[in-house]
Amino acid sequence: MAAAGTEASAARSPGAPVGAAVARTRRPPPARPARLPPVLVLLAAAAAAGPGAGGAARLYRAGEDAVWVLDSGSVRRATANSSAAWLVQFYSSWCGHCIGYAPTWRALAADVRDWAAAIRVAALDCAEEKNQEACRTYDIHFYPTFRYFKAFTKDFTTGENFKGPDRELQTVRQTMINFLQNHTDGNRPPACPSLDPIRPSDVLSLIEKRGDRYVAVLLEDDSSYVGREVILDLIPYERIEVKRALGSDTAFLQKLGVPSLPSCYLIHPNGSHGSVSVGKPLRSFFSSYLRSLPGVRKKPSSLPGRPSREESSEAVIWRDFDRSKLYTADLESGLHHLLRVELAAHRSLAGAELKTLKDFVTVLAKLFPGRPPVRKLLEMLQEWLASLPLDRIPYDAVLDLVNNKMRISGISLTNRVEWVGCQGSRPGLRGYSCSLWELFHTLTVGAGAHPEALDGTGLEDDPQAVLQTIRRYVHVFFGCKECGEHFEEMAKESIDSVKTPDQAILWLWKKHNLVNSRLAGHPSEDPKFPKVPWPSPDLCPACHEEIKGLGTWNEGQVLLFLKQHYSRDNLVDTHSADLGGPGEGAPAPGEKQEGSRAPPEQPPADHGAESLRPPSLLPPRPRLSERSQPGLDLPLGSRAGGEGRRGAEAAAAFLGMGFSSLDMSLCVLLYVASSLFLMVMYFFFRVRSKRWKVKHHHPSV
Repeated sequence: MAAAGTEASAARSPGAPVGAAVARTRRPPPARPARLPPVLVLLAAAAAAGPGAGGAARLYRAGEDAVWVLDSGSVRRATANSSAAWLVQFYSSWCGHCIGYAPTWRALAADVRDWAAAIRVAALDCAEEKNQEACRTYDIHFYPTFRYFKAFTKDFTTGENFKGPDRELQTVRQTMINFLQNHTDGNRPPACPSLDPIRPSDVLSLIEKRGDRYVAVLLEDDSSYVGREVILDLIPYERIEVKRALGSDTAFLQKLGVPSLPSCYLIHPNGSHGSVSVGKPLRSFFSSYLRSLPGVRKKPSSLPGRPSREESSEAVIWRDFDRSKLYTADLESGLHHLLRVELAAHRSLAGAELKTLKDFVTVLAKLFPGRPPVRKLLEMLQEWLASLPLDRIPYDAVLDLVNNKMRISGISLTNRVEWVGCQGSRPGLRGYSCSLWELFHTLTVGAGAHPEALDGTGLEDDPQAVLQTIRRYVHVFFGCKECGEHFEEMAKESIDSVKTPDQAILWLWKKHNLVNSRLAGHPSEDPKFPKVPWPSPDLCPACHEEIKGLGTWNEGQVLLFLKQHYSRDNLVDTHSADLGGPGEGAPAPGEKQEGSRAPPEQPPADHGAESLRPPSLLPPRPRLSERSQPGLDLPLGSRAGGEGRRGAEAAAAFLGMGFSSLDMSLCVLLYVASSLFLMVMYFFFRVRSKRWKVKHHHPSV
């Protein structure tokens, strides 16, 4: 996770989670450092975010960048049965590595802009909740993930993974060419000329012919990509045709008067021909020369319109915050993203994944310092996971419980994000990674302050238990793969040295600062929240010392500061009321909230065996003490009577909880079949009994 530079900025990926992100605002975003205006509407940031920002990050701007910006409603339409191939980057706007790679991806798209009739460069943001189902459908687990989609693919496919030694622009460009050449003649994009070399005899035949266009032949080595790149560069131009030939025949090269490779041999419409002299034998020089020939001009554009994105009128609102405090809104927003978006990348959970989820949810249920409705939901989720006898569960079963489909009173989790201490100066900075660091810090501090909370979980009496659980979560579920690898490297180096809960708290703090140092100056760094060692001197003067003129940490004071900063007593509920009050259940999937937009069209999901939820995967029944007791003797208009009715409605809803219409149909079918079978068996034995009586009946004389 790219850490967000101050504690506040500290996290942006588990190469850097952010706990610190809240605390470190050296210079508040507004001009006045002492205090921000109560409502600073960052319209400029919203506009920079581009169409459809919706408050989320926009690494790529539709209409401004050469990248084709896709979403859940357009990705299937764009890639299915397309006349062009596609290279799509599935990314997450909070992933530090994705942010750092964005300039390269934009540069690649601009560099191959003229190839769009043959292959297009696109991007889809999996951090947007409306895109999470599409990312699950395309089996995206880590960010960024690069997938190729061949032209004229009629059946649904998740695409082919990028295969290259690195992700440098030139490597990706050459891999795109290899991908185009892997098309068969039957499904090759119609606008893509043949990229295979022609024979020397074919070159001589072209010289002898006259036509109405230029013919350029790029002569090169077998390993060169220059000829193929120039062929693709000239796709949108008319009155010129580009081919390539290999220069392995020395006599042939001498006959043409070609001194070196690569070279361009040009045949004019009037029949004249000869070797072309350009400044340098590079792709850009050849392409520029051929485009500038008399009569060569760009064809009228015949490309389809780019997939449109909804315009968003939502402004980004700045919220005042105290950087010495933690905010419930940040923790709960991060938990919402973790449970509903990040886990959604896994259609089903089994083996090590399921064990990691169970342990992580157990730690959350025992140590999460949020509001009672959220803690109760986590406890219910933990009890349900612990009681499951299955070794594989679909993610949808987890989502049903998180969404409180049973409508149990008193449990809820926000279904949107509201960053306060983790807000960035513009969309895409800090946010989720900041909140994840904060969550990790609160868990280690909570384990040290309340070791008895883990009694009976199998994680007790182990000072590394929480750290190891966090480590496995980052390795298995955190979307930024490179960030997860960095976190794993740090854990391998020194996590075994942790012998006490206090050492666990300090270990995570040290690694968080290490990530801050590594990511300082990275494109993912928020300029308003620089990645500097945390806590800063103004937050904790006693944490900083000088020994012989050299600045150093007083780790004893740092430990005291961490225990206070990440304690429940330092948690502020300001702005968390906007996320839904206690006892307010999140709406079930498919229900439309007032003022919300209907979700865009989703690509069809894979209806494999893993996506079918067994009827036995029901969330746990609420304890008797927690259930609403129907107030039958209370007036209907009274508050208590309303609660009684809600309890009755929750009980009624529970009867059908977890069953789809198919499940219910199967139950009815099995019930009818069982009834018919019992009736048949009853009549069979009744008739048989009568026959037996007749056969053995001896009338008395």
